[in-house]
Amino acid sequence: MAYDMVIKGAKAVTPDGVKEVDIAVQNGIIAEVGSVIETSGAEIIQADGKYVFPGAIDCHVHFNEPGREDWEGIETGSQMMAAGGCTTYFDMPLNCIPSTVTAEHLHAKAELGRQKSAVDFALWGGLVPGHIEDIRPMAEAGAIGFKAFLSRSGTDEFRSVDERTLLKGMAEIAATGKILALHAESDALTSYLQMVLANEGKVDADAYAASRPEEAEAEAVYRTIQYARVTGCPVHFVHISTAKAVRLIREAKQEGLDVSVETCPHYVLFSHDDLREKGSVAKCAPPLRPRESQEALIEALIAGHIDMVSSDHSPCRPSLKREDNLFLSWGGISGGQFTLLGMLELALEHQIPFETIAEWTAAAPARRFGLQKKGRLEEGCDADFVLVSMEPYTVTRESMFAKHKLSLYEGHTFPSRISATYSKGRCVYSDGKKAKEGIDGTLVVPS
Repeated sequence: MAYDMVIKGAKAVTPDGVKEVDIAVQNGIIAEVGSVIETSGAEIIQADGKYVFPGAIDCHVHFNEPGREDWEGIETGSQMMAAGGCTTYFDMPLNCIPSTVTAEHLHAKAELGRQKSAVDFALWGGLVPGHIEDIRPMAEAGAIGFKAFLSRSGTDEFRSVDERTLLKGMAEIAATGKILALHAESDALTSYLQMVLANEGKVDADAYAASRPEEAEAEAVYRTIQYARVTGCPVHFVHISTAKAVRLIREAKQEGLDVSVETCPHYVLFSHDDLREKGSVAKCAPPLRPRESQEALIEALIAGHIDMVSSDHSPCRPSLKREDNLFLSWGGISGGQFTLLGMLELALEHQIPFETIAEWTAAAPARRFGLQKKGRLEEGCDADFVLVSMEPYTVTRESMFAKHKLSLYEGHTFPSRISATYSKGRCVYSDGKKAKEGIDGTLVVPS
C-alpha cells in the first residue's frame, strides 16, 4: 500500500532494543515497522545515523494558562516540549487562574489546548479543600487524574489538603478509577523549619535546603501510603528526590499497592552545589540534594526502582526569581525542553540501554495512565517519534523555546541533540526551528 511517510536508515529504539528498520506512517498512525518498506508515493525521511525514539510523554508540566500566561503559556510551552522531543504532556491544575478544580474549568482549559497546543496533551484536575464534589465531574470530563499538595503549593489559588480532605478525596478518586498525583512533603516540618531559619536571619541556599530535608519527603510518602491502604486509591508520587522515599514506595509496590513514582532530570543531573552556585534558577521543591543523595537516587533509577522521568517544568517571570532571599523566590525549574536529552546523558555516562530511556520517558507513563496508542514504536500506535543525533549540544538562551530564557540548564552541554519531532506523523520541530504551520494538539484520555 502507499504510505504518507517512511523513515529510512534510522536506528529505532523499540522495547526489544535498538533496531535498524524502516517506519511507515499512514493517517498519523505507525502502519508498518520493517526492514524494507515500499516507499512509492511516500514522503521519505532519510535518517541515516540517527536514533528514533518514541515521542516522550511528560506527565508533569506547568503552563499556567489561563491567568498567568506571562509565566508560560500553552503555545510557547507546547512548542518547547516539541523542541525537546516530547509529543504528549500533562498540564498541572495549579498556577493558572482559575485553578483546574471544576469540570467547567477543565473544559475551558481543554479548549485553549485545542486552539494553541503544538502536541497532544492531558489535563490534571485538582484535589483541594471545598471541591470533593467536583472530582467525579472532572473525571467524566476527561481529567487524567488529580493533583494534591501536602505542603503549600506556592499560589493562593490552589490550597494544600488537610488530612480529612486528603482521605475523602482519595476515596472519591478511587471510586472514579483515577490516580492521585501527590506532592509529598510534610507541611508541618517544612513550615516549622522555614520559620526557625528565617527568624535566625538565614535565607540563603543552605537555609532553604535545610528547611525541606529528606525526612519531610519520606514522612509524607509514608503517611500517604497508609492512606492508600485504607482508601484503595492509586497514587503517583511526583518529583521524588531521595532514595529513602523510593524505598518506601518500592516496599508498598511489593505489598501490592497501586503506586508509582517519578523523578526529574534536575535531581540526577544537578545537586545542592548547583543551587549554591547558580542561585534561584536552581530552586525547586523538593530541593536539589547533596551529591551523596543524588548518587543514591541515580542508583535507584538505574536499578529499576523508579517508574518514569518527568520534567516538572515550572517557570515564572524573571522578576519572581530573587537572590536576596531564597524563601521568597519562586520555586520552580524551567526544564521541559531537556528531559530526553538529560536521560540520554545519563545513559551514556552509566551504560544504560536506550530502550530503558524510552521506557522511562514514554512507555511507562503511557502504560501507567492508560494511553494505549502512545509511547511505543509499534504498528497501530500514534506516529509520535523523535529523531536524535549523537552530537554535542550546548544550551543557549537563543536555543531555549520557553517563554522566559531563564534556566538552570543554560550553558549545560548534552552529548546529543533533538533533530526533529513528529506528532502523529506531522513535523512539529526540526533543526532548531518550530513547524511553520498547523496546531496538532488534542486532549488525550485513557483508552
